[in-house]
Order: sequence, then C-alpha cells, then structure tokens
Amino acid sequence: MLGSSAAIGGSLVAGDQHGVSGGQVTGDIIMGGKTEIHYVGTAGPAYASGDLPHDVLERLTGTFASSAVFETALERLRADRVVVLSGAHFTGRRTAALALLRHASAAPVKILDPDISPTALPQELSVSRGFLLCDFITHRDQPLRESHLRAVQEQLAAHDGWLVITAGPHAVVEDTVQLTTWSPPSPEAVLRAHLSTLVRDESQERQLLSLEATATFLSREHQLRETVAFARTLAAYAKGESRPEELHHFSLATVQRQVEEWFDDTTASLHDKAFLVALAAFDQGPYALTAELSDQLFADLQKTEDPHLPARIPVFGTSIAKRLQMARAQQYEADEETEWGKVRQTMSAFLDERTPLVLLIEVWTGHPSARPALVRWLRRLADDGRPLVRNRAAATAAVLAAADLPSAMALLIEPWATARRYRFRLAAANALTLAHVLDTPNIPRILHDWCTDEREGARWTAIRAYALIGPELPQEALAALAGATREADRDELDEEEAKELALSTALLLLSAAGSQVLSGLVGLLQDERAVRDLALRAFLEACARPENDEEGARPALLAWHARAGADAGSDDDRHLAVLWRAVLGDRTHTATALQRLRDWVRQADTDPESEAALAGLLPALAVTGADSQRLDHLLRTVSGEHGTAPPPVTARLLAALHPLPADARS
Repeated sequence: MLGSSAAIGGSLVAGDQHGVSGGQVTGDIIMGGKTEIHYVGTAGPAYASGDLPHDVLERLTGTFASSAVFETALERLRADRVVVLSGAHFTGRRTAALALLRHASAAPVKILDPDISPTALPQELSVSRGFLLCDFITHRDQPLRESHLRAVQEQLAAHDGWLVITAGPHAVVEDTVQLTTWSPPSPEAVLRAHLSTLVRDESQERQLLSLEATATFLSREHQLRETVAFARTLAAYAKGESRPEELHHFSLATVQRQVEEWFDDTTASLHDKAFLVALAAFDQGPYALTAELSDQLFADLQKTEDPHLPARIPVFGTSIAKRLQMARAQQYEADEETEWGKVRQTMSAFLDERTPLVLLIEVWTGHPSARPALVRWLRRLADDGRPLVRNRAAATAAVLAAADLPSAMALLIEPWATARRYRFRLAAANALTLAHVLDTPNIPRILHDWCTDEREGARWTAIRAYALIGPELPQEALAALAGATREADRDELDEEEAKELALSTALLLLSAAGSQVLSGLVGLLQDERAVRDLALRAFLEACARPENDEEGARPALLAWHARAGADAGSDDDRHLAVLWRAVLGDRTHTATALQRLRDWVRQADTDPESEAALAGLLPALAVTGADSQRLDHLLRTVSGEHGTAPPPVTARLLAALHPLPADARS
C-alpha cells in the first residue's frame, strides 16, 4: 500500500517518525487530536423505579383469588420480609405479588427496575414500605445469592419494609435461596372472582357460569389473562353489550391472538419461531424429531431472511422445559408405532389441540414471505426415510391446502404428484385425502380430472387417493377408476398402472362402502375387457388381504362374509359368488383364484366361523358340472399349511359341496 520505495525500519516510515522508540520521553505523546476525559466520583448505574398509585393497587388486587400457595408465600413474607415467587409467565405472578404486599399492609408500593443488580438491590430499599421487583432479570455471572437476600432483609428491617420478587422458572439463583414455586389458582376461581366484581348479582353470576360457552372455555387450557378477558366479555354479554357468537368464538379467538403474538414478537428469535412451526407439524410426536426438523426449517428461513448469513444453530441451547413453556406445550411419555413395533418416546404437544391448525394457517396465509422456506422444508420431509415424517409432511400440506388451495396445489401438491419419486406421489395422494377430510372444496373434482391426466404421476396420485377417499363417494370413485382404466387401455395400459388401479379398487372394496363397491364390480363384469379385468384383479387382491395385522388374521373378505352370518340369500352373498365364479372361470386368473380359495380353506381349518361361511359359499360356486369338478379336485388335493396332508376341514367342506339327498340322509 505504501509503494515499493517505502523504507520501513524501526519506527521510521520513509524518514518520518511514527510512534516512539528509544530515548527518554516525558509528557504527553499525541498522535492526532487530544481528548481528555475526567471521571469524578464512583457512582454506579442508575435504576428506574416509581410508586404504584394506591387506587391501582386496590383495583389490581381487589379480584385476586387466593390459594394454598398464596397463603404459604404470605407466611414466608411476614417471617422473612422478602419472598421470591418463581413461576411461568401469564400465571398471575405480578397480581399475586401485589396481593402479598397488600395483605402485609406494605403500602405505598414502589416498583423496582427488573434489570437491577443483586448487589445494588439493598440500596434501592428505602422510603417506601412495600417493594415489588417483577420479572427479575438474572445472569449466569450474576446469580441471586443468599448473601444478597440477607443484606436485603437487614435493609428492610431497618425501614420496616417488605419485598416480593417474581422470577421465571429458569432464573439463575444460588441453591441456598428459598424459592416459592407459584402455581396459579384455577381458571374457574379467577373467573368467579372477577365476575363477582363485574356483575354484582349472584343470580346473574350463576347463570353466566352455567352457560355452555363458559363450560367450553373452562375445559380448555387458558392463561389467566385470557380468563380475565373472558370475564369482561361475559359481563358485557349480561349487559347486552356483546352477542352470543362472541362468547362461543372467544376461546378460539384467544388461540388466534396467541399465534399472532408469537410471530409478531420482534424479541423472539427466528430459531424459536421455526420450532413453533415444526411443533405444529409434529404435534403429539417425538420431541427429539421435532427439534431436529425445526433446526432444518430454521436454516431455510434464515436463507430467506438473509441469504448471505449462514444459519447458526445453537447445539446446546434452550432446555426442553423452557422451549415447551414458550410454546404453551407439554412433554409426556408415550408409545409410538414404528416399523419395528411400539417404542417408548418423549413426546411433545400443544396444550390446546387447536393450536397446530391455527398456527400453520397463520404462517401460510399471514406470512407469505415464509412460503419459499416452508416449501423447501416440506419437500425434504416428503422424501424423508421415516414414514412418520413423510406422513406429517402430507398432513401439513393438507392443512395449507384447506387454507389456500390454489397456492398449496401450485407450490406443493402438484409438484409432488408429478415427481418421478414414489414418495412424493404418495405424499401428494395422502395430502389430497386429508385435505378432503378437512372439507377442502373441489378435491373430488381434482381427482376425477387427474385420473385421465396425460401426466403419469398425476394419474397415479389420483388412483391412490381414490383408495383412501373412495369410501365417502364409492360410486364416483369406482366410476373414475373404471374410466381411468378405459382411457389408459387406449394407450396400451401399463402393467404397473394396472396394478395400482386394481389395488385402489380392492381397498375401496374392503372399506365401509364395500357392499356398494361389490355390486359395482359385478356390473363392471359386463364392461370392456380392460375394465372387466380391473374388477377381477381387484377382487383377487381383496381376497388376499387380511382383516388386520395380527398373525393368523382372516382374509378380510372371508371375515366380512362370515360376519354376515348364514344369510345366504343376501345381495352381498350373491355378488360374492358371481365374482368367485368369474375369476375361477377366467383363464387369465384361474390359477390365482384357486390359490386364494386354498388359503381360505386353510383358514377355515382353524376358524369355525370361516368354515361355516365357506360351507355356505361353495355350493353357490358349483353351478355347472365343471365348476363342481374343479372345486372337488381342489378340496381333495389342497395341502396343509406346511405341505402336509389335506387339513381335516376339507372332508367337511366336501360334504357341504356334495350334500346327500334328503332320503339318503334319512
């Protein structure tokens, strides 16, 4: 920078003196201007404080609902002159502290600066008799110690004063400091206390407390500030100043206000807000999983907020308890279903089950700038190796679709549906299904159109979704699947797509709408070859499906037929026989059909109800001599479960297939 000719040696730069080296120097050595600052005295920092007006004290404590914890704290205050209340935010700590001072006749009350140093605290305790230090701010390098409280007690005793300190549950205090853990009175007690002041009519107060809206409100996890606000709304309703709808919607409105407050809070970190979104997506899921994935969302949000600043994730940051307290959530132990069976996990969930939906909708519709990060995050989740994560990604997309279908379709569901990877398509199908459950409009229309879409991924997604959504509209679903088969057959139906169509139709048959679907499949037997083949393949697929995941479970269709009892004349029974005769008589499917029937025979060997159902079905399958010979041969040659001799039930089923004439039986 100085150039190649610059000579640097000692303190000389190009012959000029810079700095001081060698010799004797006296006086000031000044480079540039000279500024002198003189400090006089040793005064420390000034802390703000002020008196609380007496009428405000009376108003704030006049509706206070006492409790056992309060009485314990009052005894300690009278004995020690100072008490430290430790509890969460919005639990009435401040009102309780003022009520303690009022009961101790400690007036006037001076409000102290929460940022005061513990060592400076005694110096502020003069003039007044009551002192309140609310939300005391402690630091790891400046904890509240027993020595500080001893000094405070001496100062209070000298001036006949009392002090109440409130602090959060994670305040930094010495082990020897006695804390009084504050737990709020019940919301009902607080509501009664405020109503008695606002209404001043016992009969009317009882009527307000017996309202359905009041019972609904009290059944939820609400903070005391929300309970106080509800009391005011009840009083306004009693005076005719508010409508009944306001009472019914008040509880949900508090959830909406809390969510808005979380995201509008400029002091809350982006990391904490990412955790709230992740908790909404994984509510009632494993805490560790939620925390892990919230860090990924934080990185995505940080990329949107400042692409040049890398996300700094605190590895050992906030504790679980502090995080969940901030989120108004709880931690508990529960079993989680996994691919390897049930596993005990530490779970986390919002205290109010409505919070996840409200929060996700608020983020998606109220903060569109967060969408790019959410879309990237959910795409990663939909491709995760863990089924739980993929399912929650689909559920979250469904909630967003319910709030804003066009955007969710364009940014999430449609790109997933047309992706090459199976996981994305399955996530899209699940998202559309769950969106329909959430009463999102136009989902059946989307599925109907996609069933014949030129994009293979869109068709696959719609076919799979119909297997899940079909029970609510079975006729439309079956018609759409048959239509998709006709359309695909014109372009040479792909085997993989044919399997998916058959699987979805089979699942539809095994749903609660099975009777309608069974009848519909019989009707499809008269359709063109590809559609007839769909009906037969779906029926055989359904015949192989167990009714549950337990070992040795019955085939679902056989169980259904067995539960129907001996009503051999029912439409279901006739339709079942028609489909069995069709698959047994179709050269393409005969071998598979015989194998399914063998499985049913083996099941009947250990299950009397299945045996009775099969005994009633077999004669209906033997319409022709060829039918009878085929079934006879099957029963005589069927092997046991491990290739052993025919099971004993075959003899009884042969008797059912070839019943003796009435005169021979006699």
